[in-house]
Amino acid sequence: MFDEKLLQEVTAKAQTWLSESYDPQTRAEVQAMLDNEDKTELVESFYKILEFGTGGLRGIMGAGCNRMNIYTVGSATQGLANYLKEAFKDLEQISVVVGHDVRNNSRLFAETVANIFSANGIKVYLFEGPRPTPEVSYAIRRLGCQSGVNITASHNPKIYNGYKAYWDDGAQVVAPHDVNIINNVNAIEDVRDIKFNGNPDLIQIIGEDIDAPYIEDIYNLSLSPEVNKKYHDMKIVYTPIHGVGRYMVPRSIERWGFDNIIHVPEQDVMSGDFPTVDSPNPEMPSAMALAIKKAEEVDADVVLASDPDADRIGLVIRNTKGKYELVNGNQIQIIFLYYLMVRNRELGRLTGDEYIVKTIVTSETIAKIARKENIKMFDCYTGFKWIATIMREMEGKGRYLGGGEESYGFLPETFARDKDSVSSIPLMCEIAAWAKDKGMTLNDLFIDLYINYGYSKERGISVVRPGKSGADEIARMMVNFRENPQKTIDGSPVVLIKDFQKLEQRDMRTGEVTKLDMPVTSNVLQYFTEDGTKVSIRPSGTEPKIKFYIEVHDTLDKKENYDAKNEWADAKIDRICQSLGIA
Repeated sequence: MFDEKLLQEVTAKAQTWLSESYDPQTRAEVQAMLDNEDKTELVESFYKILEFGTGGLRGIMGAGCNRMNIYTVGSATQGLANYLKEAFKDLEQISVVVGHDVRNNSRLFAETVANIFSANGIKVYLFEGPRPTPEVSYAIRRLGCQSGVNITASHNPKIYNGYKAYWDDGAQVVAPHDVNIINNVNAIEDVRDIKFNGNPDLIQIIGEDIDAPYIEDIYNLSLSPEVNKKYHDMKIVYTPIHGVGRYMVPRSIERWGFDNIIHVPEQDVMSGDFPTVDSPNPEMPSAMALAIKKAEEVDADVVLASDPDADRIGLVIRNTKGKYELVNGNQIQIIFLYYLMVRNRELGRLTGDEYIVKTIVTSETIAKIARKENIKMFDCYTGFKWIATIMREMEGKGRYLGGGEESYGFLPETFARDKDSVSSIPLMCEIAAWAKDKGMTLNDLFIDLYINYGYSKERGISVVRPGKSGADEIARMMVNFRENPQKTIDGSPVVLIKDFQKLEQRDMRTGEVTKLDMPVTSNVLQYFTEDGTKVSIRPSGTEPKIKFYIEVHDTLDKKENYDAKNEWADAKIDRICQSLGIA
């Protein structure tokens, strides 16, 4: 049941969508919600306005101010256009890049965005068809644009779509621009303020003129081209999970010298319905099932995937028992950054000014490797815009080797400023070839790494709570974890609590409170225990869920004990989940 005040508010909002300013289909959809005795859909569609989170706008498609449609997309674009004209008022011609993924309505939304920008006198470079998210970032930088928009909902289920806004450095929008854009969007009180009628003379279609240099710049990242040539016929299973990686990723892999790419035909079909999966998320075993089946058929060396907008990477390798096993996002970051640090050292390219970046919820094993390799490491918030912020701040001060987050996103280059599977996937192929040249599999490489730098295992748990009632429940959960903090976790005393909403950390042994050096506050809480366990808790900025990140540490003395150590870690994480009430 919903309280009367809320129902009055959403009804009043919905009734404004019945005006002639909205198209007939939208008006009919809204009227149906108003007429329905069950007001759930009405409330969910109108109880709030979509706001920029860690990845911009993202929501379920449909009518309403809390849904993705041409009007919410239009308001965001008009607000962005207004702000661009204010921020770059001295520029003779403002320009933007507009791209999109394969989702239903993505082309419609992208063309709507392009029309609105052009109607506001802004030059638009519109991709001819679906392209990877990182290529939009690349195009902004290559074409010298002031901003860009990509229509995508990444790995979300098919009912979702989204809107990513980028600034002139090719990174997603951060403060103060995000707040200023929101203020400009909120200033649009009438749909008639949105200029939908585009100027075709200001819209330029782009495609291969960006694709070709993008692929070539990615190829120049290779650190072991001779090894790639030696193992050119290594068996690589790849799936785009129905997404935009279908053409660009195999092209990139082949450019790195690998010519034995084995496709998953059912998932090569680019479709916003994602017909073979419930959710096109490469971190989910169900999304990787067909690729694993193909790998078993052909005895593949490595199995790789990209999500629908080709920014995230999925990885499957053989474990010690010969079974194909999904690698988690933390392990992906560990192996990427380990290789980049160690291989640069092997090549004599380290000068002392190199650095890497990870997010605060990503594995602390990376920090251990960086310390041992004497390479500076930065921690930042979740969301690639924060990694890009550090890259921007470090330009001219240090050499970026790579950066990533536990949510399966990695960036090994500086010519784009968003996570990039088009470059990460061939890099992972190179790492597999490099390991093979040393007589190891990728699994052997992991074990060797854990022996040398310390063992860790991580698990992410998402508790989904959709809608307004879910948002309220998530808020209550965060309040409870703050006001009633854990004193022990699996029997080990909590020695440090970091609260990024207050930007302070508390030493539980001494009671000392010190400030956290972060650019802004964030609704993240972390517990650190005496035995090295780390538990991070945060609501998602783009999805209706609260996320728990659990990481345990120990030593590993020899390869033969690896499986037993994994069993120990799984049991420990299970106990931690039970104690947190998320089992």
